[in-house]
Amino acid sequence: MRARYAGRLPATLEELAGPVHGVVDLPLHVAWSGLRSYDLDRPRLRMGLYRTVLAEGQHEDLVKLLHRDLLLARWPVLRTLVSRHLRQVWEEAFPELAASAGSAAA
Repeated sequence: MRARYAGRLPATLEELAGPVHGVVDLPLHVAWSGLRSYDLDRPRLRMGLYRTVLAEGQHEDLVKLLHRDLLLARWPVLRTLVSRHLRQVWEEAFPELAASAGSAAA
């Protein structure tokens, strides 16, 4: 399970250069059922997009749809919405995520 997520990771969080505002339509291979269009200016929808892309997106989807600053800012909550395997893979690869989660808890 962990290898599934690890193989998709960007080399650095700086690669995550997705949109910060506006509506994003997810491709069918990421969101094959349910909601496919997300308004990033609505916090609940933004969180749903990030959760879906982290869980289902391939490397290209991650770098195209996620944004470094939004991921870092929302990680303390987002990490509670994703699987344990996904959370561990991302926090081991990017210690700044684990640090943001720890500082939010303090």
